[in-house]
Amino acid sequence: MRTKHYISIAIALAALVAVFLYVPTTPPKGAKGMGAASQHNDAAGQVANAEPASIDSIIKASKALLPPHALTELAAIESQIAQQKDSAQMASLFEKSAELWMEHKQGPMVAWNKGMAAHLALSEKKLTFAGQLYLGLMHDASTASMAAWEAGEAVKYLNEALALNPNNDTTKLALATAYIEGTGAPMAGVSILREMITKNPDNIPANLLLGRLSIQSGQYDKAVERLEHVLTLDPKNREALYFLGEAQKGKGENDKAIATFRKLEGIVNNPDFTKDLEEYISSFK
Repeated sequence: MRTKHYISIAIALAALVAVFLYVPTTPPKGAKGMGAASQHNDAAGQVANAEPASIDSIIKASKALLPPHALTELAAIESQIAQQKDSAQMASLFEKSAELWMEHKQGPMVAWNKGMAAHLALSEKKLTFAGQLYLGLMHDASTASMAAWEAGEAVKYLNEALALNPNNDTTKLALATAYIEGTGAPMAGVSILREMITKNPDNIPANLLLGRLSIQSGQYDKAVERLEHVLTLDPKNREALYFLGEAQKGKGENDKAIATFRKLEGIVNNPDFTKDLEEYISSFK
């Protein structure tokens, strides 16, 4: 697994990766991904402070990228939606619209139509999918305004899904991530995570995210405590090893950090990753 993509996966957390499906798994060259926790924190801050893009502007810009025949097909679907009063039929039409947008690789419009269909269908599964789809788009957004809009939509649909099933921990984790990384209300996400830990102290994804947040806020002792706990439950957890190394490095315990990174190196067992890791270790050795 390449370092850049490995760290991206670590940040997003393994529980969400399965939803995104398209996350690359081949290892890249260069050590640029190492130390990404603080860089990611800066990016999250930019998103939280950005003015969200408007759906009208997104629709207009997306339609400008469609060929004439697709615009004709879309106009026909939109006309049917406008005339439809049955929510189930409307949901089906929004799904049809999402398929059209998917053919033309317009992710935000796929998510918007999927979300509309999920809301009309009142389906927990579809609402969760829509929310996580927005979350995936948020991580890959080209501008802070788009990421802010996608984060807001993710929060909306994940909250709607939790209203139908308040006990879904996967949805809770996704919602916490959306709050923390894409909104101006990170403590709302932290509260969700703390509630999850109170209910189940051995919740690995929640401990991982809280551990990373502790690193970002400079609370390295707390980070070490949470990440070491994860490793008692799962000694080969790659995310926990990476972030533990970062926490130890943050404390100035460079020898411990190097030992932790070496352990991670042995688990990943990839020559490109080893090369990148050695370059990173050399930067603070």
